[in-house]
Amino acid sequence: MSTYRIGIFLRNLLLYITLTFFAFVMLFPFLVMVFTSLKEANDTYRFPPKLLPRAPITMAVEGFEEELPLYYVDNEGVQDKFVLIEKTVKVGEYAAANQLDTTYIRELDLVTETAGKTVIYEGEEVPLYDITVNGETIPMVRIARTALGRFADPNDPSKTLLQNLRDSEPVEKLTWHPENYKEVINLHGMDRALTNTALITILVVLGQLVTSVLGGYAFARLNFPGRDSLFVIYLGTIMIPFVVVITPLYQLMIMLGWVDRLAALIMPWIFTAYGTFLMRQFFITIPKEIEEAAILDGASRLQILWTIFLPASAPALATLSTFTFLYAWNSFFWPLVVINTGNESNRVLTLAVSVLGGRAADAPNLVLAGAAIAILPPVIIYIFGQRFFVESSTSSGVKG
Repeated sequence: MSTYRIGIFLRNLLLYITLTFFAFVMLFPFLVMVFTSLKEANDTYRFPPKLLPRAPITMAVEGFEEELPLYYVDNEGVQDKFVLIEKTVKVGEYAAANQLDTTYIRELDLVTETAGKTVIYEGEEVPLYDITVNGETIPMVRIARTALGRFADPNDPSKTLLQNLRDSEPVEKLTWHPENYKEVINLHGMDRALTNTALITILVVLGQLVTSVLGGYAFARLNFPGRDSLFVIYLGTIMIPFVVVITPLYQLMIMLGWVDRLAALIMPWIFTAYGTFLMRQFFITIPKEIEEAAILDGASRLQILWTIFLPASAPALATLSTFTFLYAWNSFFWPLVVINTGNESNRVLTLAVSVLGGRAADAPNLVLAGAAIAILPPVIIYIFGQRFFVESSTSSGVKG
């Protein structure tokens, strides 16, 4: 028995580890977006990249007006923290002509040529330079030139050393820059787009709830000639691709004078065959005896709908609200067609993020801050609405 329980425990543990791994893989791009939106622009171009936002640590050093960045340097075999006082110091790499394996780094400005002496190096005649090693001046050939950074001991600025700046690791601290969101909202017109998107989404959600509830109740409970045939035709419109209706729908917007106006983003989308089908399927599951008893008590159709059907259909309403919110909030193609991207007063969030991607192409932190503003509200809505979505799918989705 104990062996069986251990096997069950190990199997469940392996299952949870596997699910956790794949969940992290799915969440990783989202985490990259959020953390990058909190970085400085320079921090987004670092190599190798780091997930968490970081900022270099600086400190005031006597004799320098501005604070200087700290770096880890190799100080006589010990990792120490030095400040960078000069980014580009031109140096040469020198070696004795008969001992090229041992090289010495010296600043170009501090080295002089050996008078009248040259040597053949790699098939060419090159001058020799006087290099002092341990108090002894040795003629050497210059085998390479490069640029290094000059670092100084913050406690003793006179103590300096040279080191490759690109290979030097800066001393950093974890930080964040929430002001990126403020800059995106205030300076790039995201505030107006966010307001428009929220208004459009709320009106579309409310419109679809009203029309879907009324249509679903009519098709589920009212008997009228051609009801089933009309419902099949109405439901068949779901199979029509959106690209087929773009041109006639755009022409209709021109006739109504709604091009480049928010009405074009609201009115065509408050009617949905999917929502009507969803509510009809849910209303069918409600026993007719309850409705008949209400009619005998003198209740009208609207009273029955309001007091009986709506309270019982909370999962279906939440499901429809979630799907409608996600569609309306993330809609891009139709706003791109009917709203001019230069019209900032009627621009929606998806268009604003698209424009931001061009204007702030050199600042990925701002672009991803705009993307986070567009993505976070739907994610939050879905997290809160997923319980109703699952409940609706399992309770009414298979009944007809």
